[in-house]
Amino acid sequence: MPAEVKREECVSCGTCVEECPEEAIILDEEEIAKVDPKKCTECGKCVEVCPSEAIEIR
Repeated sequence: MPAEVKREECVSCGTCVEECPEEAIILDEEEIAKVDPKKCTECGKCVEVCPSEAIEIR
């Protein structure tokens, strides 16, 4: 399964956007991280760099 963002925990820092090697994450209109499941390869880089631990891979 692709990475999932826990919206209530995202602090809109954009670190995951910068670090995603597949460019699978954007900040939506509310500045919350959003993962494109078609691009996500489940590498886990976003999980590693998220300062608020708002991203998980199940």
